[in-house]
Formats: sequence, C-alpha cells, structure tokens
Amino acid sequence: MSEYQIEIVVIAAGPAGLAAAVAAAEKGAKVAVPEKRAIPGGLANAGMGILAVESHFQKEMGIDLTVEKACRMMMEYSHYNIDGRLVRRYFGQSADTIEWLEKMGVEFEGAFRYFSKSEPTWHIVKTGRKIGPAAAKVMNEKLAARAEELGVSIYYECVGKKVLKDGRGRISGVLATDRIGRNFVIDCSAVIIACGGASGNPEMIREETGYRYGEDLFNFSSPAITGDGLRMAWDAGADRLPVRIEQAALCGGLDSLPSSVPNVMMQPNLLVNLSGKRVMDEEQMENTTFLGNAASLQERRLLYSVVDTSIAEYYAEHGVDRTSLVRNDPDVSGFAAAVDAALERGNRSVFRADSLEELAAMTGIDAEEFEATVKRYNEYCGNGCDDEFFKAKELLRPVVKAPFYAATIFPGGYGTVGGIRINENCEVLHEFRPIPGLYAAGSDACNLYNDSYMFLLPGNSMGFAVNSGRIAGTEAAKFVASGR
Repeated sequence: MSEYQIEIVVIAAGPAGLAAAVAAAEKGAKVAVPEKRAIPGGLANAGMGILAVESHFQKEMGIDLTVEKACRMMMEYSHYNIDGRLVRRYFGQSADTIEWLEKMGVEFEGAFRYFSKSEPTWHIVKTGRKIGPAAAKVMNEKLAARAEELGVSIYYECVGKKVLKDGRGRISGVLATDRIGRNFVIDCSAVIIACGGASGNPEMIREETGYRYGEDLFNFSSPAITGDGLRMAWDAGADRLPVRIEQAALCGGLDSLPSSVPNVMMQPNLLVNLSGKRVMDEEQMENTTFLGNAASLQERRLLYSVVDTSIAEYYAEHGVDRTSLVRNDPDVSGFAAAVDAALERGNRSVFRADSLEELAAMTGIDAEEFEATVKRYNEYCGNGCDDEFFKAKELLRPVVKAPFYAATIFPGGYGTVGGIRINENCEVLHEFRPIPGLYAAGSDACNLYNDSYMFLLPGNSMGFAVNSGRIAGTEAAKFVASGR
C-alpha cells in the first residue's frame, strides 16, 4: 500500500529534475522529488551556466547566432547521428528558458564563448563574485526554492529505486528508500528520470565505455551519481542506447596545484605521446573535447605537454597565449617553484629535468624519437612554419632551455551521457514507441553528442539538462491532466 499519493514523481533534484518539477507544478500537477543527497543541484553545482540561442543577451550584444545556424552546427558536428527533432525543440526553447529562470530571480552575467573558436552561447549565472566554477549552484537553489513555493515535495536523502507498473503495464509509482533505509512507495501516474548518469560508478563506466576511472579516465564525479536512473529506465523497458563519456581532458593531478602550473602546461605548446611523436595541432588543445579524444587514442590513453624554461619565462613577462572562463586567471608567477613543491610532495603527473633525455626517462617517452621530434619542432619554430600539423606561427615556441618540464594529459570529462532513448517530448521509448507516463531528462537521456561533446556551443551540458527537464515536466503534466 502506498504511503504517498502524487501525480508526478521526478527522480533526483539536479538541474534537470528541478526544472522538470517546476515546469510540471506550474501546470498544476502535484509533484514529489526524491533526492539522494541532502542538497539540490547535484554535480551541476560545480558548473557555471547554460546554453541559449537567440537570447535577449545575445541580441543586445549584436550576436547573430540563430536557432537555424545552431541546429545545423549541432547536426553536422554529430554527422546527423542524433535526434534532430529533439535538438530543434531544445534550441528553440532555450532563449525563453533564460527568461523563465530570470522570473525566478536567476541573474546572468551575459553570453560568453568558452574558447576562441566557440560561439557565445554560454549564459553564466551571476553570483556577485568573480566569474568562475560553482556559479550554477545559485541557479539550482533558485529552482529548488521555486519548486517548494509551488508545493513540490522534495524528499532529501531519499533514493529512487524502481519504477513501478500496475497489472496492465501502466506507470503506478516509484519505490524509494529514505534516509534510515526504510522502503516506501510514492503512488503516481507519471515518472521523470533525471538522475545525472553514472559519473560516480567506476564499474558501470568500465562496462559501458571501456574506460577505467582513476587509471585512464579522470572525469568529474559524485558518489551519489551511480547510474540509478539508467537501471530504472532499462528495467522499465526503455530502449538502451550507448552510454558515453562527456569527453574533455585535463592535466592529471595538477588541479590541486597553484594555478601557475596548469596555466602553463595547458597552453598550446609541444604535445607528444609515449612514442615521442606529435599527434595534433596543439592550438586545438583549448577545445578540451578534441584534446581528450586525441589522448584517448594513444598508448595508455595519455599525452605529455612539454615546455622549457624560456617558454615559462615568456609567459611570466608577456602573459599566456590562451585563457578561458574556467581558467580565467592568467597568472603564471612562481611556476618553477610550484613544480618543485609538487615534486617534493610526490606528484607523479608533473616532471622537471635538466635534459630531454632525462625527461624522456622520467616519463617513459621513447627518447630517440622524442629528441628527433623536438629537433624538428624547433626547426618549425625557427622557420615560422609547422610542416607537420600546420600550427599557427605565433604559437610556435622552441623547446631549448633547461630545465625542461612535462605534464600528463588524460581523458577526462563531466561524467556519462546517454543510455535512454527519448523523443522530442522527452518520453522514454520502448522499441521506438513511448512508454506512457515515463519521461527522462538530463544526462541520462542526453544522446546529442554522438562521440564528442559539442564544445563549439558551450553550456550544452547544463543547457540540455534544464531544457529537457522543462520539456519533460511540461509533457508529463499534460499527460496526467489528460487522464491517460
């Protein structure tokens, strides 16, 4: 017998779940949200903002990116291996979603690019502090407050366990567990799964993607995000799609160091694999999805960023080549001292050597090929022409002055995406047909990137979460109102 009776259960209170709960409640539905953690927002609390196209910010800035252009970019980037109807609805709604959030008290800094070649679609949440990570926590708190204002019941430290069906196969409820381990049932007619993927489940990551978390993959993760939504949807009959890593890349172990170290080592300088060979135009490193993809193809799935003392000194005097809104402090002062301190603490991701041969021995790079690569690369720098990967002349800096430095580059990312097939209404599909009353939003249902995160339209990850949640909540409210 059910202890709680409701119309719609939204499983998890991340940005997708919160948006779904608010959208459904605004349509008059009675909504409950079991949330595993003690606070709303999930892993997205570390994020910064959401994608929008044709927002009032972009129009005020004279940005001419249209929904049509963005849709074409998304479809062509993914080689049309994604749902065009869902992309169209998501992008078409995204500007209105900005205004929807503003009515709840969310403020935005404006529309920004993530890096130089991306479009200014990233609408960063205003916090009253300097632009940087964790800004989106403010948005999630506003969404949670609006949900509670509308009468949504959010059950913190409660875990959704199973989507229940009645004898005729209709959605009838959700089995959940409360903070003391007691099972209870929430009666409902519709369920929205929005559990955020499986970023904190190394076994599922390895099973679904082949990556080994902590060995050849270093994605952002939360121990609360373990693939619950995927399992519940699949058990309820959802079509199973590939689960992918929302790929990016990072310097292993460097985020705990002073910013001068990653600020230098993530600049577009010499990049080699264990064979000592270059693999790409290093200018593309600023698109960390491209960099992560390149790293994932190498032996042990790693690359090495290599600089010398003259490059570090150049940055100290003139500034770095590239910045981003995530790493928006270009300070490189104390670089050598920071590396020394890291080595003293036993950091195994950064290296310093007095010769190229010694650096190769430390890292395991093939010494002979590495020295030949550096020689060729230095010739390209001297000639101002990269005959191998055609890197821009102004980014060619020779590796000549000891000490020499290297840092490991690993595949990383924001967690998993995809696994549940949905349509443009965020209805979960079984053999391409909707399962009445079952919806999914956010990372569990994000099959929009094919094999690569669409970093050219930044804010996509959280943008899809909020917009798909809003779509799912709206459609679920229609479903329960119709009496189906």
